[in-house]
Amino acid sequence: MRNSYKLFFILCLFVLWSCDQKKEETVLKAGLVSDDVAVFYPDEFDSVNTFPSLAIIKELSYEKELPKEWSIKPEFTKGDSVSIVKIAYPEGTDLYGNGEVTGPLWRNGTKIKLWNTDNFGFGKFDGKQLYQSHPWVMGVRPDGTSFGIIADNTYRQTFDLQNPITITSEGPSFRVIVIEKNNPAELMQALADLTGKMNLPPLWALGYQQSRYSYYPDTMVREVAQTFREKQIPCDVIWMDINYMDGFRIFTFDPKGFPDPKKLNEDLHALDFKSVYMIDPGVKRDSAYWLYQQGSEGNHWVQDSAGNEFNGEVWPGQCAFPDFTRPETRTWWSGLYKDFMSLEIDGIWNDMNEPAVFDGPEGSMPFSNIHRGGGDLPEGAHIRYHNVYGLLMVKASREGIMAANPDLRPFILSRANFLGGQRYAATWSGDNVSTDEHMKMSIPMTITLGLSGQPFNGPDIGGFTGDSNPELLAKWMALGAYYPFSRNHSAIDVVRQEPWSFGKKTEDISRTAVNRRYRLLPYLYTLFQEASTNGMPIMRPVFFADFKDVSLRKEDQAFLLGENLLVVPRWAESPSLPKGDWQDVPFEKEDDGYQPIVKLKDGAIVPITKLVQNTEQYSTDSLTLIVNLDNDNKAIGKFYNDAGQGYGYQSGEFELMEFTVTATDAGAYQLAAEVKDGSWKKEHTYRVGIVENGEIQYSEWKKDDLNFKME
Repeated sequence: MRNSYKLFFILCLFVLWSCDQKKEETVLKAGLVSDDVAVFYPDEFDSVNTFPSLAIIKELSYEKELPKEWSIKPEFTKGDSVSIVKIAYPEGTDLYGNGEVTGPLWRNGTKIKLWNTDNFGFGKFDGKQLYQSHPWVMGVRPDGTSFGIIADNTYRQTFDLQNPITITSEGPSFRVIVIEKNNPAELMQALADLTGKMNLPPLWALGYQQSRYSYYPDTMVREVAQTFREKQIPCDVIWMDINYMDGFRIFTFDPKGFPDPKKLNEDLHALDFKSVYMIDPGVKRDSAYWLYQQGSEGNHWVQDSAGNEFNGEVWPGQCAFPDFTRPETRTWWSGLYKDFMSLEIDGIWNDMNEPAVFDGPEGSMPFSNIHRGGGDLPEGAHIRYHNVYGLLMVKASREGIMAANPDLRPFILSRANFLGGQRYAATWSGDNVSTDEHMKMSIPMTITLGLSGQPFNGPDIGGFTGDSNPELLAKWMALGAYYPFSRNHSAIDVVRQEPWSFGKKTEDISRTAVNRRYRLLPYLYTLFQEASTNGMPIMRPVFFADFKDVSLRKEDQAFLLGENLLVVPRWAESPSLPKGDWQDVPFEKEDDGYQPIVKLKDGAIVPITKLVQNTEQYSTDSLTLIVNLDNDNKAIGKFYNDAGQGYGYQSGEFELMEFTVTATDAGAYQLAAEVKDGSWKKEHTYRVGIVENGEIQYSEWKKDDLNFKME
């Protein structure tokens, strides 16, 4: 009998434990990881199939149960070989996001497929399948409150932004993360907290940059650089496309066209230029090629479904591809940059990393290829790792460049990437076309990438493929001064489109545009520093000026540069602009009719500097503060400054200043310049320019006496 009681007691404990486990399991299907972030799991979720997350950088453990009033809730279902999520949202909500997309800024009713694709001219798949994948949507309700949705998986999937939103993944069940915030700005900062922030780039990467597929031989590179200096058009970077290589073999140099790359880079540095060189993932299958030998000896290649080395055609011919899911392969790849960067190369361009495979299905690898994984990453088929191939590549590249140049901030540009990839590389929007349509479309594309966590991005100015022309290049150069990433790039078989290529008129318009960018560097660098600390986009939609003004929600011709500048292209037709006393800033004495109208927000101050030809000449010793006083006769602005290179800023070697200009009753003005953060104590001379009615009135330059009247 006693044994029976004991058995009964144990059985009761087991039942209670089982109930508790079921209760815990139920709670774990949905819950809060913070007050404004919830995570939802489908019933059949298996973490092995989608973890570790390559987008999310923090542990998402539950803090509380999901409150009953939480409104954005995914519903999970399974179909034939697909996982489906439907998410209803309130009527009147405006949708944005999905990263690199064609079409309008306002995404309601659109449908795209997330499968990184080499899409020349955006011509394949109706332009709805491009080089990057961002499984992210943001919704802005009529009152400005906002939500964000992350489909946390890397598989091929479609986003159909109807109501409900339907996400269909060609993979196993996955978790969904939902963020709720008071406004879109808070939402962007929450996204950055989850997926990581871009690192502060070197200052030179903010300058204007010139590229072509390809500048060949090295004498042409020198000629282009010298012409910029002779024509007094500011420029910081010349780019080297694949023709610098020996037979398109990566990490090599053509012995005829580029016989002494170190000397070339030294010559560029003597002209205050930086150099960026392309490195693709495809390694030529050539038994005499040292890199292919190394990769084969180290067993570093992606395999086909039978476990053999996969080969596919890219520029060099048949290639093998590094398996970046393997820690050993990433270490090997990183190590390749030591000798390469020792040639005084400044930056790296990782291209073709969707990966592009000319003779493969949909221009890439078969879905069944095997990535063997290792460390935290499990073995998986290519359909799992395709969308993050570029992300894993640039992560390894960044680590290698930092090891090669430990005292310098790295700069990497990548064509393919994934949500969270801003941690490793800047990006551009791929092989666009030299048309008015693509020029205008570049604005919503750049904004949308920023709204998807990637602040440092921009298109090929002038268009990559197709012949540009004097009028188009003039308009595009005038616009291009305001992209976060500002680079002119064109294809091998089109007309040249350097700023001087179409005659004096286009050259002069281009010079004026680039001059504006360089004068704005103090403001731009401050925006980049902000983006690196809180994830805010650099180029923003105009509705960020007033989250509740629904009339601004679809505007994608005009845009904000940071919080304080509104940029209106001259070709914009009836743009919807934010309310307020935004004042035109007259940068030049004469209007060429091409430069965008730039408006300064009321109550704002924007710092600008004297004109320089490159960032090596950049100086903040003398600053001009452009001021638009508000109704209280007051204006406030910020200014960030550091060495422009290196990591001293991480230990306080910077200055973050706040300026306040106040008009006094006596008709004078008072400037207060206060260091808010950082250990630097730099001396600055200031000039204040008050803008009103399209004109600007300047004070004298002042250093100590900051009480002044206008001239």
